[in-house]
Amino acid sequence: MHAKDILIDAYSRIQEEVHAVVDGLAADDLNARPAADANSISWLIWHLSRVQDDHVADAAGLDQVWPAQGWDKRFGLDLPRLDTGYGHSSRKVAKVRVDSGDLLVGYYDAVHEQSLGFVRGLTAKDLEQVVDERWTPAVTLGVRLVSVLADDLQHVGQAAYVRGLLQSAAS
Repeated sequence: MHAKDILIDAYSRIQEEVHAVVDGLAADDLNARPAADANSISWLIWHLSRVQDDHVADAAGLDQVWPAQGWDKRFGLDLPRLDTGYGHSSRKVAKVRVDSGDLLVGYYDAVHEQSLGFVRGLTAKDLEQVVDERWTPAVTLGVRLVSVLADDLQHVGQAAYVRGLLQSAAS
């Protein structure tokens, strides 16, 4: 198995989990915050999608799906256009609300499609290419893709936990 095949499998697992977390939830549940300053499922899925979109597009030299495909307009958030959610205050987290899970999974799926299209074309040598020199050591493409993967898996796990909290509270 090649490294890119492992990445493709791993990114596909994020997509499966995003769908599993969002599936069947009403807007009230997607937007619910289990505590005053906690993140909602909407915010978590939007944020992990935005981070993947931003970071992979930057590394690939592609346009972000968010503005290029009009997702920024469809979401209509009162946030800066290219905001990814990084460092959001509780007030900003509260601004990320959706009317349905279809919007969340639609955006994630579009990001996933672009990410996998890029990863499928990679060679082992491509993964060694330095994409960010602001860090010591410099960040290679392989490290960046794994970093995004790790961040996304953490956030989708958090979203699954919030779903579980909401479902247990409703029981």
